[in-house]
Amino acid sequence: MNYHILINSVNTVEQLAEAWSNQDLIQLLDRFGFPDASKSKPEELNELLSLAITDFEPAEAAAILLTYKLSEELNEGQIEQISHDMLLDKISEEYPEIHLHHQLFNINQLLYHSYNGKFPNAKATVVEFQMLGTDKGTEEITKEIVLKAFQHTLNDSNIIKRLFTDHLESKVPFHEADSIIWELTKTGDDQYKLTTSEYWMARDEFLEAEFDAEVTVFQEAGEE
Repeated sequence: MNYHILINSVNTVEQLAEAWSNQDLIQLLDRFGFPDASKSKPEELNELLSLAITDFEPAEAAAILLTYKLSEELNEGQIEQISHDMLLDKISEEYPEIHLHHQLFNINQLLYHSYNGKFPNAKATVVEFQMLGTDKGTEEITKEIVLKAFQHTLNDSNIIKRLFTDHLESKVPFHEADSIIWELTKTGDDQYKLTTSEYWMARDEFLEAEFDAEVTVFQEAGEE
């Protein structure tokens, strides 16, 4: 499959706008000892939560947030360990289970801003781009296809290219693509926006704003 790609913008951000819903904020405020948050104005919830968080020790606050978001993925011992490790390292980049990176980033950044920098500052990358299939019957654009196309504009030091060479060349399945790209949204005709970690894709790693790419999707033996 062949594609023509035009990168419209690449931005580095410290927080994702829709990381926490108002309902999330209300439930978290309750866990942080502010039970009547539902009576507060929606625009005040973020500030109230930051104030409530800082009434707790940093690791304790981290554990509350981790339990709220990831209790189905992590056991109590893991949450306890991560809540302390977050003060020292960018766990949202280093944790081995990469499907958790997105939520770990949102938790980390809420803590980072609430405590004015006591936690390491992680960053995300938001890319807006046009991607047009130039073949008839081109497949729907997926996270896997985007990453395989983007390898043609990312420099050789990019960690995706270094860690997933066989995946990008379709020698093995690329299930990790769904975790590397946190969100992929179609914003118009052939227009897309993706969100990922700066760890995976940094602004200064893009070489060309406009390029062509040939993409092959992995197929099991016997598939056509």
